[in-house]
Amino acid sequence: MAEAFEYAIKKDVRNNPIVREIDSERHREMWRSVVVGVFLVSVVLFSTWQHFEIVSHGYRLEEIQGNRAVEDNINRHLRLEIEALRSLERIERIAFEELHMVSPAPGDASVIERVIPAVPPPYSVVASR
Repeated sequence: MAEAFEYAIKKDVRNNPIVREIDSERHREMWRSVVVGVFLVSVVLFSTWQHFEIVSHGYRLEEIQGNRAVEDNINRHLRLEIEALRSLERIERIAFEELHMVSPAPGDASVIERVIPAVPPPYSVVASR
């Protein structure tokens, strides 16, 4: 039975006198690897950011083009409505039916001639005091 407990005995080993030296070459290699890794991660993040910005601008462009198509359609309908409201037949019908206006007789019309003002004289003709 004494042999069964033999493995449970703990041997106390002290490693205090062991001093580990810093391997400067390995240390430089580690920092070089860290710098290269950070550079690669930043390049990947930058390219990913650019990709998502391009996709987002594409979506915004599609939305703006859709809005412009809707606005162009509304503009076309409004122009048609303006032309329909300007039609001479409609204006004449409203004048006769709603406003109770009448057409002028041939003798009722008067022609007013336009008077063009005379050209002012040049400054050399004006007398000075």
